[in-house]
Amino acid sequence: MIKQLCLAGAVLTGVITAQAQERMTPELLWKLGRVGGQTISPDGKSVIYSITKYDIEANGGNTNLYSIPVKGGEPTQLTEQEGSEYGAQFSPDGSKIGFMHKGQIWEMDPDGSDQRQITDIEGGISSFKYAPNGKQIAYVKQVKLTDVRGSDFHKDLPASEAMVYDDLMYRHWASWNTGWYNHLFVANYASGKVSNGKDIMEGEPYDCPQKPFGGSEDYVWHPEGTALVYVSKKKTGKEYAQSTNSDLYLYNPATGKTQNVTQGMMGYDTHPVWSPDGQYLAWTSMKRDGYESDKNDIYLWQFTGSEKKNLTANWDETVSSFVFNKDSDGMYFGAAVNATYQLFELGFDGAEPRQITSGDHNVNGIIGIVGKELIASKTDMNHAAELYGFNIKKGTERVITHTNDAIYNSITLSKVEKRWVKTTDGKEMLTWVILPPNFDSTKTYPTLLYCQGGPQSAVSQFYSFRWNFQLMAANDYVIIAPNRRGLPSFGTEWNEAISKDWGGQAMRDYLAAFDEISKEPYIDQNNAGAVGASYGGYSVYMLAGIHEKRFKSFVAHCGLFNLESWYGSTEELFFANFDIGGPYWKNPVPESYAKFSPHKYAQNWDTPILVIHGGRDYRVPDTQGMEAFQVAQLKGLKSRFLYFPREGHWVLQPQNGLVWHREYFKWLDETLK
Repeated sequence: MIKQLCLAGAVLTGVITAQAQERMTPELLWKLGRVGGQTISPDGKSVIYSITKYDIEANGGNTNLYSIPVKGGEPTQLTEQEGSEYGAQFSPDGSKIGFMHKGQIWEMDPDGSDQRQITDIEGGISSFKYAPNGKQIAYVKQVKLTDVRGSDFHKDLPASEAMVYDDLMYRHWASWNTGWYNHLFVANYASGKVSNGKDIMEGEPYDCPQKPFGGSEDYVWHPEGTALVYVSKKKTGKEYAQSTNSDLYLYNPATGKTQNVTQGMMGYDTHPVWSPDGQYLAWTSMKRDGYESDKNDIYLWQFTGSEKKNLTANWDETVSSFVFNKDSDGMYFGAAVNATYQLFELGFDGAEPRQITSGDHNVNGIIGIVGKELIASKTDMNHAAELYGFNIKKGTERVITHTNDAIYNSITLSKVEKRWVKTTDGKEMLTWVILPPNFDSTKTYPTLLYCQGGPQSAVSQFYSFRWNFQLMAANDYVIIAPNRRGLPSFGTEWNEAISKDWGGQAMRDYLAAFDEISKEPYIDQNNAGAVGASYGGYSVYMLAGIHEKRFKSFVAHCGLFNLESWYGSTEELFFANFDIGGPYWKNPVPESYAKFSPHKYAQNWDTPILVIHGGRDYRVPDTQGMEAFQVAQLKGLKSRFLYFPREGHWVLQPQNGLVWHREYFKWLDETLK
């Protein structure tokens, strides 16, 4: 066992060599550069991308912009200012690269020279986009529209910290509603100068981009710069909390008029994209209001007509993102299939999409098209994101960036196997098995059953910087990661089977995978644990009451423990209404509360458990973790509570991330021996 690597791994400096490092450690994980694709130059010769690096001592990260030839070669660092740069895009004439820095728009020459701030907007902005005609810019700025603070109502009490609410959505994911909203502004732009913008959502208590995760993908200019389409869920309070019905709005800068393009379409409508010739608008759309994990289809609307066509209606998987081809008569999109993310080609004729790529990897967001290739990022369970070129006809790939080669070349990688397991109801379930570096089949290894969150989020070839399978395997654990019921990429029926059955077949799927893989002689059946976050944390709490002595240790992060108290404190109620069945006072009471709430099985808890939670997690409030820890303590079980007061549903600060990993492996070392 080499768990001590995670507890005492030194921060490395200088060139990393094979002699200096043999396996992944938490410290080394935080040294990886995190690559993000930004844009492609107008001549198609270079890719602009970002690398975020973290400083443990400073407890923060910094993002810089780089350029690299599309054909591959040495990258050029374009920015190195204090603070992060992001949102890079070429000006319409191609002479400048615009980017965000410290809340303002900056421009520079394509080689990184002549960097100048071109806006000085009071309060700062968060993103922007050039109009293709070069005459205007759209940008996002926060505006104060509603009174919330005690000092808003009582001007003579400016030091008051009180908050006053008359409706729901008083907090969301990791922040409280303070009366500020993301609004879109349109401003004139000429020769690197930007005038004061017009708020095109003036007075509306709605957001664009949508909170908390929307970005510049939520608004897009028509190729002629004559219209701007944006995404917004124009609802407030209880209605907002119970609905997923976002819409696309078409704004005409010349007339100032706004049109709802998706009126009557009841689910999420997001990711608007114009065809290069400006004839079509396409977007991803979900059918049902209130179901956040509904099938995502691509809709097509001819700008001069009224008909909206569902291009993927007869395809049984869900689309993640897409781009038009250069001829505006088809598109390329990414989607999950069999627990991987692949690229597909789609025409407008209703034919089945053609799969372009294959293999055990995740191809993530398409950056653009250059010649015969799609440029996108790729990950697998052993590698963080790098940029690749994918041949559209052949599906072959070539790597463009090599940001983390030095680190990966210095360590021994884990082995990832794909297994198909028979479930209790006779289905075939894909399960990943991740083996330690230098795996020896004649030895036995402690084992971790990984429980995925979501609950509708595939156990794909992602590379997590917290739930990192490579790191777990480097500590000599075998990881069993089932794609249990409710996970996408195996058809809509499999995906929807989790709703209103959280503690049913999905739990049997977990145990079926564990029992089958545990037959392998290298599995130490007396030293197994179950770990997970969010719905995965819920799964751990649920398994703690029904596992029948299979596990010796549990780790639950931000899990749901008591469904009644959770319903009374979470914010996005549409999720609870669809997946749990509604409120606990409903008549008849949804059976989820009686059958699938982990606290109903607490009398059976008999196993050590580590409970982890963030104080700013408003999706799954921290009292869920406190309730679970209190049960374990009062039952006399070995238990520990790891609490991060300023973290939300995730752990984002570097030093907190290191504490998370050190305590995680320390706990496993104490309970699995």
